[in-house]
This record gives sequence, C-alpha cells and structure tokens, in this order.
Amino acid sequence: MRTLALATIAVLASTAVGQTPTQTKAPTQAAVHKAPKVNEGQRVFEQNCSRCHNPPDGFSPRISSTVVRHMRVRANLSEEDAKALMKFFHP
Repeated sequence: MRTLALATIAVLASTAVGQTPTQTKAPTQAAVHKAPKVNEGQRVFEQNCSRCHNPPDGFSPRISSTVVRHMRVRANLSEEDAKALMKFFHP
C-alpha cells in the first residue's frame, strides 16, 4: 500500500515538473498597425448599427453614403466612424 502511494506521488511529481507554462507573445507594434480599417468599420457597424440593420449588401456607394450620412446624426457617430463604415460597406 505504501509502495503504491509513493509510486503515485512520484508519477504526479514527474508530470508536474515536466510541464512548463505556455507563454503567448504579445502582438508587436507593427502587427497592431497592420490591422485593416475594414475591421474598424465592422466594429462600428456591430456596435452601432447591427441592432436594427443587416449589412447593406448590394447598395451602390451613392446610396450607402446617403444612409451613412443620415444615420450618422441619429447614431451620433463621429466623422471617422462614418468613413470607416463606408470603407466597410465598399472596401
């Protein structure tokens, strides 16, 4: 019985020693800046528009521009957010 307990402790100790914590690399500054602006427009859409609207598939840039201009006022979006939305709608 004592031998079994010692063997169990030895196995557990050896597996604990063999494990090393995994480290994830933090994104470099260059990787952060390479994120496309489409993701920013998608983020703006998901946070402000998707509650009521689906993405406007097939709209011309002219119609999308009108929609963004009118909804910008109602949703209180900044000009940067409006530009990001237009890039999301028409990459």
